[in-house]
Amino acid sequence: MALIDDFNAAVTRSKELTKRPSNEELLDLYALFKQATEGDVTGERPGGFDFKAIAKFDAWAARKGTGKEEAMQQYINLVANLQQNYA
Repeated sequence: MALIDDFNAAVTRSKELTKRPSNEELLDLYALFKQATEGDVTGERPGGFDFKAIAKFDAWAARKGTGKEEAMQQYINLVANLQQNYA
């Protein structure tokens, strides 16, 4: 259970950053969080002009096949790096 506790703590810490990470870093956070909590992306890729939804879908889809535990660890590591840069 330590990994889940560390993941939940990292989720909390990610919301406490004093500066906004780059869009790429935010997409990585989103994709890893979704992969860790829901698994592989499902559904159709958004179309039209909803560029934010398309970017989020593509970022999550790029993590396809990553195990939930591995995604949790990558998320924890990313938040630790972001804390060094944005805390």
